[in-house]
Amino acid sequence: MPTPSLTCHPTAKEPAGGLQHAASAARGLTAARRRAAPLTSGAPLRSAAQSRRVLTMPAAAIEAPTTASAPEEGLAIVEIDPNLAGHQEHLRYRWQQYKSTLASIEQHEGSLADFARSYERYGIVHEQGQLVYREWAPGATEAELIGDFNDWKGQAMQRDDFGTWTIKLPEGAIAHGSRVKIRLRHPGGWWVDRIPAWIKWATVPQGVMGAKYDGIHWDPPPSERHRWVHSRPARPQSLRIYEAHVGMSSEEDKVASYTYFKDNVLPRIKALGYNAIQLMAVQEHAYYGSFGYHVTNPFAVSSRSGTPEELKALIDAAHGCGITVLLDVVHSHISLNADDGMAGFDLGQPEEANYFKQGDAGYHSQWDSRLLNYKGFETLRYLLSNLRYWIEEMRFDGFRFDGVTSMLYHHHGINFGFSGGYHEYFSPATNVDAVVYLMLANKLVHDLLPDAITIAEDVSGMPALCRPVDEGGVGFDYRLGMGLPDYWIELLKHVKDEDWSMSGLVGRLCDRRYTEKTIGYCESHDQALVGDQTVAFRLMGAEMYTGMSALQEPSLVVQRGMALHKMIRTVTMALGGEAYLSFMGNEFGHPEWLDFPREGNDWSYLYCRRQWSLCDTDHLRYKFLNAWDAACLALDERYNYISNSWQWATMIDDEKQIIVAERGPLVFVFNFSPSEDYEGLKVPVPEPGKYRVVLDSDAFDFGGQGRVGHDVDHFSSPAATEEDPEAQYFTRGQYIYVLSPSRTVVAYKKAEEGGQNPAISGAWGWR
Repeated sequence: MPTPSLTCHPTAKEPAGGLQHAASAARGLTAARRRAAPLTSGAPLRSAAQSRRVLTMPAAAIEAPTTASAPEEGLAIVEIDPNLAGHQEHLRYRWQQYKSTLASIEQHEGSLADFARSYERYGIVHEQGQLVYREWAPGATEAELIGDFNDWKGQAMQRDDFGTWTIKLPEGAIAHGSRVKIRLRHPGGWWVDRIPAWIKWATVPQGVMGAKYDGIHWDPPPSERHRWVHSRPARPQSLRIYEAHVGMSSEEDKVASYTYFKDNVLPRIKALGYNAIQLMAVQEHAYYGSFGYHVTNPFAVSSRSGTPEELKALIDAAHGCGITVLLDVVHSHISLNADDGMAGFDLGQPEEANYFKQGDAGYHSQWDSRLLNYKGFETLRYLLSNLRYWIEEMRFDGFRFDGVTSMLYHHHGINFGFSGGYHEYFSPATNVDAVVYLMLANKLVHDLLPDAITIAEDVSGMPALCRPVDEGGVGFDYRLGMGLPDYWIELLKHVKDEDWSMSGLVGRLCDRRYTEKTIGYCESHDQALVGDQTVAFRLMGAEMYTGMSALQEPSLVVQRGMALHKMIRTVTMALGGEAYLSFMGNEFGHPEWLDFPREGNDWSYLYCRRQWSLCDTDHLRYKFLNAWDAACLALDERYNYISNSWQWATMIDDEKQIIVAERGPLVFVFNFSPSEDYEGLKVPVPEPGKYRVVLDSDAFDFGGQGRVGHDVDHFSSPAATEEDPEAQYFTRGQYIYVLSPSRTVVAYKKAEEGGQNPAISGAWGWR
């Protein structure tokens, strides 16, 4: 006997048109049982010997707890997640710290938004017909401004009571594009030269081995400034993110430019159907091999790929394509590099007069970097102004905050395995100062730009991280589903295909908090770094070099790899979150790994580029994987299934290795069996009527064998019989019969009255 199971994803709000399904599924459960329904889905399913079915209720079927009065300010999250009730003291303290910090900012700066406008006062700015340079450096006993404009002969700066140094110069005294630094006298008596912390551009002399960076005064005349043409696009209803690194986006052995990316890669992203770009390595970083995560100059546009104006042109062009642009912002740590970066402003002064924590608390042992003092008023000024700068001056539409787990806890997640117990999130190990900063950051970003998108890179799963700040949450819009790519690697490395558990797979894909949005993904840049492999390379290995010709029959290895690569992406889109992300090149199964030029590889760019020619060459199979990615996204553009709040894995058959899942108006049938085709497979469907194929991984257009008929009408049959008028098939009152070939996914939709649902064909559109 097959051992089907049932699970469904609890959604934060009732799905449109889905309440009747949820209500019928809840029939027979007591009110107490419904209130006790778990707030996360995808819990490990029982074995067939224990029970054939396990049910987790959709939110529409969960009775919300009733209260006699409004929740305490900052504790509304407890009403949403009663499991937080035991940690109200911690949450109340967190809220009080947030409110008191915000009140202090408002008292001294007028408002949070004005506080974050400090980039207009610090650094080199224009004020009342003068050029003014300000820098907070309380550890210095003297300060001078040096640069090309004064032949590097220091001009003294004046210090105020708060440690801010100022110098005023005539308008035009420092030419656009000239080099500048600040010279600081260390308390020990010696002088050190530093790049201004608020610098907008920094470069290294070309052809000089080991040269230090110089700060560049970026102030182009109006004729040389980028003139914005396009408005920001509306916030995507269904978020599809293309994670990209501009520098490695060329096929040539070099660092690619913002202009190259705009002209060559942006059209690919638009054609594929992604509606958001997440740009990595934009903040200046002296060491290229850090992937952009050892930031030295947080306000500076990475000069390796071009100027601030060229980056603006890229963002403007993306907006013209209707694409939202997100910055991968690094506020979790700072490069140790004192000569080239803001770490140089720590001259040994105490923590209260420093951007950084001191001692062990100020050093990240795994990243070899400095950690910020989030309690410091000037640190908050700097970081919050940094966010406002990227939004207003560069017109980014939101942020992916890097290293949030490291920020949330004093142990930074190092050698700590999160089990999911709430005591792990709310304890003395929690860095409340960092949490308060993130709450302020999310409030600021959403106040400035209501349509902004903020994403947390957090592996711990802290509850309420993605709930609004005014509820007592941290305020992010999405968290990255970081456990999913690790699960796929674990499965591919250690479990035979025939042993894949469909119950386990659904459990992992759906393991997320129903009140908080998750971005599902199979692989990002993390999974492709040197020492690891892309999913495609892990599936097909060396045969990606020899067996990808479409002019010959594929080997068994290539057949398996192509089929599973398509299925892995699609099941993640259908069940893994409320948004989807893919790293540049993974859409066509980019082989090999990522490795930046370094001494260990003789400074080679061989693995630090994207081989676009692989998917552009008509006789190679990479084009099929690329076409499949576009087809899945085109389907989402039409039906918004990825973000749809209605998600239900109605049938999970571990014996047949079949998953049937509803997402929005679509019914997906996944057959992970490595050998079995199922003709006449009985599939539960949500409504009676005629169903037709809208997506088929076995189609010729996607490198398949063309076994599924796209013009076949699948008429539903009632599950009820004369003997059992109330009978259902996997909680559905009807079913259809389909052909489900081995290692395929086919999506069906109920045909509209008097019309047909066209199937996706090829890479770019509808048939």
